[in-house]
Amino acid sequence: MKKSFVFTVGAALIALSGQVAANEQEEIGAKIYERAFGRGCGACHDISSNPQLKELIKAGKLPKDQFTKVVKEGKNGMPKATAAIMEVGPVKKAGYTEDQAIDAIYAYLSK
Repeated sequence: MKKSFVFTVGAALIALSGQVAANEQEEIGAKIYERAFGRGCGACHDISSNPQLKELIKAGKLPKDQFTKVVKEGKNGMPKATAAIMEVGPVKKAGYTEDQAIDAIYAYLSK
């Protein structure tokens, strides 16, 4: 009985820590979306004439690899965004790499 209790508690803690990490990732993604380039990604991407990132991702029309490529390389009027992303305070505080920061934005936009 004692072993199964310890196992259950351990499994619950592991699951909870994964949820905390996912929540932190989404929160950092939200901060990036709000603050990158000093005015946030939404300054351009919440305007109807520009790509609507949330809708495209949720509809499966903007896969993560394509999103990552555009963020890193830019496209049309979209500049390379990694430098601006890495300057966002919560990204620095968390010690995220470029790929982790991009994953965070994608996770936020996917929810």
